[in-house]
Amino acid sequence: MNIVAKHTSNFSPISLKDMDGVKLMNRTDTKFAFSANKLLELFNQLIPFYDVLEIDGKRIHSYKSLYFDTEGRKFYNDHHNRRVNRHKIRFREYVDSGLIYLEVKCKNNKKKTIKKRLRVDKIADSLTQDQKKYVDDIIGDSLKVMPIQWINFSRITLVHKQKKERLTIDVNLDYHNDDFSGDLRKLIIAEVKQERMSRSSDFIRIAKEMKIYPIRISKYCYSSMQLDSSLKMNRFKEKQIFINKITQE
Repeated sequence: MNIVAKHTSNFSPISLKDMDGVKLMNRTDTKFAFSANKLLELFNQLIPFYDVLEIDGKRIHSYKSLYFDTEGRKFYNDHHNRRVNRHKIRFREYVDSGLIYLEVKCKNNKKKTIKKRLRVDKIADSLTQDQKKYVDDIIGDSLKVMPIQWINFSRITLVHKQKKERLTIDVNLDYHNDDFSGDLRKLIIAEVKQERMSRSSDFIRIAKEMKIYPIRISKYCYSSMQLDSSLKMNRFKEKQIFINKITQE
């Protein structure tokens, strides 16, 4: 972690308040996955174009998430089967800012990600009646959900100096349920968040030059595969091979 923190020291800082204009709760997302070995070179090239989020002197922030799904794993299977209008439900704690939310992410048929969230006091292993109603109203259905697994990681958030664009870089990812655990500490997952997809992004240009390419990857689905071998995963096999190759570099 100290090495990664050192890599961020040359970026100019931006505060949480200054980020209000790039919350991008309704957005397009483009994800990238690459080896941690490329992170220093990537940062050096991004410095002229991006500022880094700093909270209380910290530029790397911890996230803890508890994901919910149905007993039949509807949300996982919807993603695996490439259904449009799919959802994810989680409690997420933004550790360094002291905020906890119940979050519902929706991916619609226009490839837009819409995130809605409700501030809560704590991460719980069940939804209250009011929280369930909140989720049901967003999803448009009444589903019985339960806690499935934890996903924890550290995040560096970069904000473009001129464009309405945010870039998150996730490191030190680990996951666990009641029985098993795993991690992806050699893998970096970056995500460009924009109002609408634009290839003019400086990150996308630099990533291409560094042979870092877009990949559709879900932390929830990938970790689910590792924690539960009974799940359908044939459509994720190619991505698993790709990620295994990266983590062996």
